[in-house]
Amino acid sequence: MKENPLGIFRFNKVIIPILIGLGVGFYMIAREYSRNASLFSDLANMFSSYTFVCLFLAVMFECGREITYMIRIRMLSDNRLSWKQAFHIIMLWEFSSTVTPTSVGGSAVALFILPLEGLGAGRSTAMVMIATLLDELFYILITPVMVLICGIEASFATKFKFSLFGLKVSEIHVFIIGYSFMLLLTLFILTAIFFYPHKFKSLLYGLGNRKLFKRWQHKFNKMGDDVLTSAQEFRHKSFLYWIKVYGVTVASWSCRFLVLNCILAAFCGTATNHAVIYVRQLVMWIVLCISPTPGSSGVAEFAFPLFLNGFLKEGFEGILALLWRLFTYYPYIIAGLIVLPVFTKRVAERKKKDKLTHNTSKKKI
Repeated sequence: MKENPLGIFRFNKVIIPILIGLGVGFYMIAREYSRNASLFSDLANMFSSYTFVCLFLAVMFECGREITYMIRIRMLSDNRLSWKQAFHIIMLWEFSSTVTPTSVGGSAVALFILPLEGLGAGRSTAMVMIATLLDELFYILITPVMVLICGIEASFATKFKFSLFGLKVSEIHVFIIGYSFMLLLTLFILTAIFFYPHKFKSLLYGLGNRKLFKRWQHKFNKMGDDVLTSAQEFRHKSFLYWIKVYGVTVASWSCRFLVLNCILAAFCGTATNHAVIYVRQLVMWIVLCISPTPGSSGVAEFAFPLFLNGFLKEGFEGILALLWRLFTYYPYIIAGLIVLPVFTKRVAERKKKDKLTHNTSKKKI
């Protein structure tokens, strides 16, 4: 890797998504305030002991999201990572996801920091690839189940509509395209890793040698090597192992989405059908995945009232959108800024210690 991916944590990279997200959020609140001058006093009157209980549960689910992520990364490493190492990795992974587009995510940073924790490059690559695959499988398997439970009409009854080249596009069109692409890609990777890794590697190497793809030969070769490495690391794991690690993945994502369920329960009396709120977030996730902004900043705040219509207290959409992001987005920026120097110092000290040990051993020889 020619460039240190931790460079994405530079000040200008971090401040841009913060300004975009807060800018859109405060614009929505200002617009609501212009329509209702008593907006904030009305909000204060909504607070009760029930509100605080719901917000406390939201915090617990957010913590549960990270704890289950830590459990999963330790499982994928065969418990070679300590809890402290797992915490640092997950916080930096989440941090990088907040300052890069959702389609990019924190995989590049994870591939860089996992070897720094003493894992081999091959193992690190396999862990990141399998973690990404598990996330995709969560969406592919859970979403249709929730749509069947809640019904197609309730799942897609949103205000997300726009025109593209004269054609009317709705949330269901975006969902079908995004879901189909995700399904095909996941099936392709699953087949490559668990059934035909050697053939897949040969195919990619062959494509890289073709004149048409010569400029991407290195990327094709690396992808082939990564798939084979992942197969060698995880292909022979037991069925029970995969049930456990997938269960932890489902728990992680469910905790992520249930945070919003708790926030809406705290402030919106109509937010009673939590299954529909959950499935609407699954549908909204496709739009956030194709967002070009870092961490979907701005896009998430704008999409929030469009997808959660019918569950939001009228006139409070901007406040609830900002509150949702304050729970699920901004804490990771703060946590990352705290963890990054601690992680960097710890890795530097360990490298220095290892170098000293190595030099001492050479002198003895």
